[in-house]
Amino acid sequence: MFKYYSKYAPYLFLLPAAVVLVIFFFIPFFQTFLLSFLDYSTNIYKPEFIGLENYIKLLHNPIFYKVLWNTFIYLFVAVPILAIFPLFLAVLINQKIRGVTLYKILIYLPVIVSIVVAAIAFKWLYADQGILNYAVTSLGFSSIGWLTDPNYALYSVIVTIWKGIGYYMIIYLAALMSVPNELYEACDIDGASFLTKHLTVTIPHIMPTIALVTTISAISAMKVFAEIYVMTKGGPLNSSKTIVYYIYERAFENLDLGFASAMAVVLLIIVMLFSLINIFCFERNKYEI
Repeated sequence: MFKYYSKYAPYLFLLPAAVVLVIFFFIPFFQTFLLSFLDYSTNIYKPEFIGLENYIKLLHNPIFYKVLWNTFIYLFVAVPILAIFPLFLAVLINQKIRGVTLYKILIYLPVIVSIVVAAIAFKWLYADQGILNYAVTSLGFSSIGWLTDPNYALYSVIVTIWKGIGYYMIIYLAALMSVPNELYEACDIDGASFLTKHLTVTIPHIMPTIALVTTISAISAMKVFAEIYVMTKGGPLNSSKTIVYYIYERAFENLDLGFASAMAVVLLIIVMLFSLINIFCFERNKYEI
């Protein structure tokens, strides 16, 4: 009897996670996929089946390419910062220094702050009469439209990634605990510098964690929404509009659910491709047969 239950025990432990995935991922995904073949633009109560027309319209929509490019800019700026800077902080805090717990708390503190609150605070800082423009004009320069100039709006929003630095730092700190101290001691005996020691020992050992952080931060960057909604509403002239915000705009403001669903499917494919690229770049040897 015990052998019978032990045979199926792993599946029983996996069952709750599988139920959550089915309810909150697979069912919504298939519903979204089906909605992408319907046209809600004329009558939201009686949608018309139009096949692949939403996808064809998407490929001929210049705004889609604009928001996709904005999303990639956000991705390529945010991910390297979120993958490298928290690692640098984790290595420093992992040293034997006084007050290390206080430093951990102070760096992690922004993580528990709501992104809406952080976005509102930055919006005040970026205001025409805000602190940043006060500092700029005090230096003799003209004020800058941080959120109203198309050249600055998107990059001003990217600054909100400081919220995630503490979160990824904690992940790196957990990974650093698995690195054997004997390897660091061997480096010290060989006279290796601080930088060489971590390039040859730390980074190779925590490469799977670096892949994890890169993947998570890339997915987060691809679906950024709240800070865009609070700070710029996608403006000016679509300069800070990302693909998730455009999906929200077409679905809930224009009520074009079919077109928005087609964009959501395309976004899922792009996110999956980036995830696979990250896995094979950082953990290629792990999956070789």
